[in-house]
Amino acid sequence: MTETDIERDVDEAQTAALELAKRSDEERSEALHEIADAIEARTDEILAENETDVAEGERLLEDGEYTQALVDRLKLSESKIESIAEMVRSVAEQTDPLGKTLSARELDEDLELYKVAVPIGVVGTVFESRPDALVQIAALGLKSGNAVILKGGSEALHSNRILFEIIEEAAADAGIPDGWAQHIEAREDVDALLEMDDAIDLLMPRGSSEFVSYIQDNTSIPVLGHTEGICHVYVDAEADLSMAEDIAFDAKVQYPAVCNAVETLLVHEGVAEEFLPAIADRYESADVEIRGDEATREIADVETATDADWDTEYGDLIVSIRVVDSLETAIDHVTTHGSKHTESIVTEDADRASTFMRSLDSASVFHNASTRFADGYRFGLGAEVGISTGKIHARGPVGLEGLTTYKYHLEGDGQLVATYAGEDAKPFTHEAFDAEWSPGRLSDQ
Repeated sequence: MTETDIERDVDEAQTAALELAKRSDEERSEALHEIADAIEARTDEILAENETDVAEGERLLEDGEYTQALVDRLKLSESKIESIAEMVRSVAEQTDPLGKTLSARELDEDLELYKVAVPIGVVGTVFESRPDALVQIAALGLKSGNAVILKGGSEALHSNRILFEIIEEAAADAGIPDGWAQHIEAREDVDALLEMDDAIDLLMPRGSSEFVSYIQDNTSIPVLGHTEGICHVYVDAEADLSMAEDIAFDAKVQYPAVCNAVETLLVHEGVAEEFLPAIADRYESADVEIRGDEATREIADVETATDADWDTEYGDLIVSIRVVDSLETAIDHVTTHGSKHTESIVTEDADRASTFMRSLDSASVFHNASTRFADGYRFGLGAEVGISTGKIHARGPVGLEGLTTYKYHLEGDGQLVATYAGEDAKPFTHEAFDAEWSPGRLSDQ
């Protein structure tokens, strides 16, 4: 794709975004149902294209260029495609994020100010090898009235192509404006996007920490994303150890290749001798490589953890374990080595749980639950565009609300600023009230 081509695509996305923002929730939701039905109807085509990607991935795995975790993320199945379609339907059934009145204030009699939720506009996304990411992002973009520019990894090229084709055709059949979704494939197109700060309103990268950092360092477009998912589970002195074992196992083993999987397990010294042998056996039964500090290695036969392990996102069946002498030490470790993604404490003491949860600056902090719950679908957001560990605009799993901003609507009856200025200025009332904005609201009263 030439620079002219990418500029044309972005121009089309801008035009479509303005049109899409005016479409009703019923129109946008109906289009999503059409997309879900089309994905299911063309399952065989999707699987055939996905097999091509997986075969190439397995070849590169043998050559040492890919990891098993990456190949696993690539694979689709009939059940996975059913889940993707259900995810799209779940997004369709979410409450309309647009047009909601976030606040209302009377400036004076018959002069009312409304803060109203609107789409961001054009959202550029660059994402990792999971083909379902393309569908998630497109579905959330459509429901929230945003145009989306989709750039997936080359490892999922064939899967992404067929999924985009299905989405584009189904949306067009449902009357959604052409150009609302754009699919780019070349790596150099990403660099071109980074320079389009006048046309692209938000960038959301999903991938390696190095790549996300590259995006952040090479654009003036606002970037919403996270660089690493170094997540922790802390097993407190007051933990139910059976519960702790299950949580620590689920957080690592249920799906180790994702950013909300636990990488470091912290264990209070008061329960370490009882807990560590049990969790080590569970991990070893699932082929998890365990790396521990000196105190851990005195109790369990595990590999030696290095200083680098505490700062590493494995994305694989590897976990590091440290024994700590207090809740405060656990908090200190997470603060020093964490990536502000997701942390969990396992304890039966509510006060200790509260201290842990209020002391950490992570986007998600859990009590007696697996870190794997840090997910847009599980949070009831329908799906997620990605995870944000920043503090501006959106944090944690970014769903529909994270893809909206707001603007002010002022409803008046001929008022002039001159009336409220000078020596005889009329005072403003500035009183908040509860009401939903609608065009011509004053004339309807």
